[in-house]
Parts: sequence; C-alpha cells; structure tokens
Amino acid sequence: MTSIDVQGVSKTYRVRGAGSIDALSDVSFTLSSGQTIGMVGQSGSGKSTVAKILTQMERPTSGQVLLDGEPIPTRGAALRAYRQQLRMVFQDPFASLNPYHSIRHHVERPLVLSGVVPPGEVDAEVHRLLDKVQLDAGVVDRRPHELSGGQRQRVAIARALAPRPALLVADEPVSMLDVSLRMGVLSLLSDIQAEDGLGVLYITHDLATARYFSDEIIVLNQGRVVEHGSADDVILRPQHPYTRELREASPDPESFFADHVGGVR
Repeated sequence: MTSIDVQGVSKTYRVRGAGSIDALSDVSFTLSSGQTIGMVGQSGSGKSTVAKILTQMERPTSGQVLLDGEPIPTRGAALRAYRQQLRMVFQDPFASLNPYHSIRHHVERPLVLSGVVPPGEVDAEVHRLLDKVQLDAGVVDRRPHELSGGQRQRVAIARALAPRPALLVADEPVSMLDVSLRMGVLSLLSDIQAEDGLGVLYITHDLATARYFSDEIIVLNQGRVVEHGSADDVILRPQHPYTRELREASPDPESFFADHVGGVR
C-alpha cells in the first residue's frame, strides 16, 4: 500500500506591494491506496495550492510531505520516479492537451518515458488505456479539438494512468464540462479507482459530488482545515459554520443521488 502524508503544511506567497498571503496554514492529512478523499472549498480556499505542493509544482513554506514515510524528492531521477507514482488530472481538458498532437501521442508519451511496458507493447497499451476510459479506438489518430469536452477529459485520465500510478490528484476534473457529462466522468473515475486500488484526492467546490465520490471529506477555508471526517458525517451532519454554509449553497445531496445515481452512493 502506498500512502502520502501531508504534515503541518503551510504555504506563504510574497506579493509585491501587498506583503505576504497565507495560502495554506498547518494542513495535515493522509491519503492511501484504495481511498478517495474529497477536498472541498470555495475558490481561493487553498485547494489548488495543495495539489501543486503534492505534485511538486510548489514547495511548502513549512511542514513536510512524506511518501511511504520518506520525504518526497525535489529533483532529478527521484523526483521523476515520484511523479510516476502520483499523477494529476487537470481542471481544463481544453488547455491540458496539446492541440498539435494526436491522442496517440498524448497517451504514448508517458508510456515511453516511464518504460512501464516494452517498446513493442506501447501501441497495444495505448489502446488498452483508451478502452479503459471508454473511448473508441477510432479516436487514437484524432486531435483534441476533434473530440468533445468529456472525451478530452477521458484522454487526460488515460494519460494520467499511463505510468501506472498509485495516487491520483483530480483537480476540479469536471468543472469545465457540461452538467450532462459530469456524472459520466466521475463514475468512470470511481470505477477506475476501485479497479486499480488508486488513492485519489478529489478537489472540488461541489459538496454533492464530493459525497458521491469520496470516503472522507476535508473542508478548507482560507487555507485552513475546518472540518475533516467521513463523507456522510461532513455532508449530512456538518459541525463548522463554513461547512454548513457550503451545504446550504449546494444541491441537496439526497436529491442529487436520486437524480443521478438512483439514490445509491
């Protein structure tokens, strides 16, 4: 089992003319294989800063992040190996795929770089990954602009899965999609998570989908964890006033399930 431990992480940005801004303050949690944690909060709450620190796009001002008990690497081959273990699905499928490259290229490149399959098996693995995200093999030589938003996000998921990671950070993965497409992509992620035993950090502002998709929920407000517990407890029995505000501003969870998943989590 793979686990990543975020221990007392804070992040302060220096802004010219404005002094300093505390994006995160003393954030702690553990994400393990086979587990999904929903991280919920409004824009500016610090959710994406957590994602950037986990993927080493940013480094914490204080605190530490451990992978299986060891500090995560910050450079060289060790960092590249870490980034194979923890992959990210970005918010915007329109921007995260290079419009000049084929779908084959997007999925093939991480396979080649990671070396998870022999060179002679790369093409078959590309097709296997596309099938895994429920895309027809006919898309393989198309460009991103020839696909729908939902199809593009499925390509992004296939690309993230290519190095066979243990952990996945999904940063608002459906917020840029039409409402009619969102549940299909989330259900796909849920199925893959269960099938592959992935640990998933699902970052969202939507409490209803967080409950549907997550085992636990962390609520961030102004860079601080204000509530952390089981998905049902946090959504149905919120303790913090901020969580209650989010709950009141979100679609009713019970109606959401009845409309989208037949009332079953």
